[in-house]
Amino acid sequence: MAKNKKKKKELSKPALVILGILSTVALTAVIVVSYVLFNVISTIKGDLIINLDEYKANQNQTSFIYAYDANGKTVEIARLHGEEDRVWVDLDDMSPYMADAFIALEDERFKSHSGVDWIRTIGVIVVPENLGQGGSTITQQLIKNLTNNKEVTVVRKFNEILTALNLEEHYNKDKIIEAYLNTLYLGNGCYGVKTASEEYFGKDVSELNAAECAVIASITQAPTKWNPLINPENNRTRQLNCLEKMKTQGFITEDEYNDACNFELIFTNSENYVPDKDEEEKAKKDTENTVDSFYVDYVRQCVQRDLMEEYGYSKQQAQDKILYGGLKIYAAVDLEVQETLEDVYINRKSFPEIYSKDKEHKGEPVQSAMTIMDYSGRVVAIIGEAGEKSGAMCLNRAANSYRQPGSTIKPLATYAPAIEMNLHHYSSMVKDYAIHVSGKLWPHNVNETYGSGNNVTVEYAIQESLNTVPARIINYDIGADTSFEFIRDRFKLSKLDEDEDRTLAPLATGALTYGTTTVEMAAAYATFGNGGYYYKPYSYYKVTNSQGTEILLSNENPDEKAQQVLSEETSDIMCELLQSVDTSYYGKASNVRKFQIMAKTGTTTSNKDRWFCAGTPYYVAAIWFGFDHPESLGVTTNPGGKIFMTVFDEIHEDLPEKKFPKSTKTIEKSYCRVTGKIAGKNCSSTGKGWYKISSLPSTCTSCSAAPSTNEVISELASQAASGVGDVINGLLNN
Repeated sequence: MAKNKKKKKELSKPALVILGILSTVALTAVIVVSYVLFNVISTIKGDLIINLDEYKANQNQTSFIYAYDANGKTVEIARLHGEEDRVWVDLDDMSPYMADAFIALEDERFKSHSGVDWIRTIGVIVVPENLGQGGSTITQQLIKNLTNNKEVTVVRKFNEILTALNLEEHYNKDKIIEAYLNTLYLGNGCYGVKTASEEYFGKDVSELNAAECAVIASITQAPTKWNPLINPENNRTRQLNCLEKMKTQGFITEDEYNDACNFELIFTNSENYVPDKDEEEKAKKDTENTVDSFYVDYVRQCVQRDLMEEYGYSKQQAQDKILYGGLKIYAAVDLEVQETLEDVYINRKSFPEIYSKDKEHKGEPVQSAMTIMDYSGRVVAIIGEAGEKSGAMCLNRAANSYRQPGSTIKPLATYAPAIEMNLHHYSSMVKDYAIHVSGKLWPHNVNETYGSGNNVTVEYAIQESLNTVPARIINYDIGADTSFEFIRDRFKLSKLDEDEDRTLAPLATGALTYGTTTVEMAAAYATFGNGGYYYKPYSYYKVTNSQGTEILLSNENPDEKAQQVLSEETSDIMCELLQSVDTSYYGKASNVRKFQIMAKTGTTTSNKDRWFCAGTPYYVAAIWFGFDHPESLGVTTNPGGKIFMTVFDEIHEDLPEKKFPKSTKTIEKSYCRVTGKIAGKNCSSTGKGWYKISSLPSTCTSCSAAPSTNEVISELASQAASGVGDVINGLLNN
């Protein structure tokens, strides 16, 4: 009989439950660990989490405005930033000791680890004394700088480790250390080693030696405690420690170490600190002129406008791009002309002492603004206030204050259209007498009369700034619609009321509803000195982003963008007419008077605004003079003329001879002062004028040594007929 098999011992029910639980836990742990490991590996080896190239292009960086000096050298004229001053610099453009100093002091195994220093991390965990020292590598610190996430949690630390490992999968060590050196905070509002080098040593980061680089590296962790300007003793202790580590780790030799330890550190607040010329200029600008110039303000305004137009930015987005986008803006300013303009305006040279008598503004000094351009749209200088500039981005009266232009509108709204349309010429005869408007004579001239009743030439009407003549030309010849379209479409005056300004008063005398600016008027008058082309005013050449890519081009192919708004002939004739205006009242100005000067004055109702628009073959300018709250100026001679001569005399001091361009389509001829026609052989009173070859007036045949009775009767009849015509027109207008 076979032996009975030994019966297996069965597990108790509680044991089975426990075994099941343990198995489930083990299986869950395996699944969880596998899942975590899979995600860890996927994260580390996966897509880039932080794009350093994108950050470099878009981080909050300081923007710069540059100009070109007389030698064509680029010079910095302004830095634009918010509370943080950031300038990105490539690793190759830093001192060779800079990266070594930070690695030696903060992360000695940086070049060998893969983003996380496990030895250091474990040491912090297992050795209690190390808990305050931190275990972050430079790569991990970079991630903190970029994400600004400094929470002390296990989850944050875990994610930081994964991100660091991921970053090192995609970037080499040079890229990582470069990004770190450009993003860490180094006290005194400085982000990055470039701005810190300038702040603490007044040097470019490429010029620092080992001792100075160790000073910068020592600021980290506690920027106030280790600040070399505030706490030099603390920084010195840490700097020597840094140099010791640099020597121990082989970054510098024994001799270099000794030299660095003994090197005399000279900070920007040291008694024996001597800034170089460029730094001295910058310091002067920072201390004496903390407010940017009006030109810088104007460039900012133009770039903001163009960013909004080109990229669809909101106003705030465009402002942020300018202040924090790391832009490089290349201004079109002429530094010497701008300096002259500022000197005249800040010190009120040639300004009359006029003060407000208004109750609310009594005692306030008179104001003024001026824009100077060349003949291809370049704004070479601009100023928006007389006296010291009142603040950052304050009111720029040159670009943003719209004022009635008075008689300076006449060449634009009356004489240029009339000549362009061959309705009048240089010596056309027009009656100096008011017209009937709503049953009343209008306008009167500056002498408060309604005109002499005589026929006068266009040249004379411009010289004397008669109001009656342009009123007649617009009313009887051009028409208000055409006159309005000229100043709107050809001369680009931007704030016109389509209804109110399409009438006689605004067009003939400059009483525009909203007015215009010196920028607009300078650009309009430039057409009389460049062959009839309108160029849109520009204040900068180009704008690049922090990577050097052009994002705006203001004057690319300016001649292709220019609009010929007047024929060459009209431009020539207008230039000659404006040169006939007498400017002798405004001072000798021997330098500028060596050149041709075209000019036109302007005065508004009750003498509340004075304008002076004028140009030489080099520059054209527009000047406004008056009170911010309009009131009578109480002066006879136009102050704008004296200001123009003062500024232009200085800026023309060393300029070579030059004349306004002249087309081959105009010709100089003698004209008869009696008839305005081309002078005949019997004309005894003549003048010189310029005419279109294609549209010459006829030759005078009515003049003789002794006029016949028939000629006298004919002239008297003509005058009588003209008078009757005025009466009839007046009745019809009622």
